[in-house]
Amino acid sequence: MKTPLMPKATAVWLIDKTSLSFDQIADFVGMHPLEVQAIADGEVAQGIVGYDPVANGQLAREEIGKAEADPSYRLQLLESAIPLPKARGKGARYIPVAKRNERPDAIAWLLRNFPQLSDPQIVKLLATTKETIQKVRDKTHPNTANIKPRDPVTLGLCTQTALNEAVAAANLRTGATNTTPIMSADDAA
Repeated sequence: MKTPLMPKATAVWLIDKTSLSFDQIADFVGMHPLEVQAIADGEVAQGIVGYDPVANGQLAREEIGKAEADPSYRLQLLESAIPLPKARGKGARYIPVAKRNERPDAIAWLLRNFPQLSDPQIVKLLATTKETIQKVRDKTHPNTANIKPRDPVTLGLCTQTALNEAVAAANLRTGATNTTPIMSADDAA
């Protein structure tokens, strides 16, 4: 559902300048009717200047007239000729420097416990590279002697939910049945 720009300020203007019901205003601005009532009572949005949706091309004056005449009528937001900006993605996930040295341990654990996971799935889970995964797999990583397989969830590199989803997707893709991690004595400690 699309809402107008500056919903609280729009609600303030509609409360002050129209005889619309709280339900109609709440429906239009995407708020709860009790929030709109609190704005009307002066408990919320004190000092917010009303934003005129008619002057800003978000609502037609005729729409307000129809809604004032019929309490069951719901206001419709006008389509804007101005294109909306595209939503940007989140970008790369940040891993603290202290955790970066633990990634090879997590990669080794995933390779040992869930061989059905693809390299792109591991890349996404641990924010690593395919090259690092290959080096851990081939034991050509510069720190191979010190790599101890450890659970990435306990290391804080991914969430249990993300790991479960990746394993479930890999199981569907490959037909594998390994859904529970195998814990070694090192993992249990």
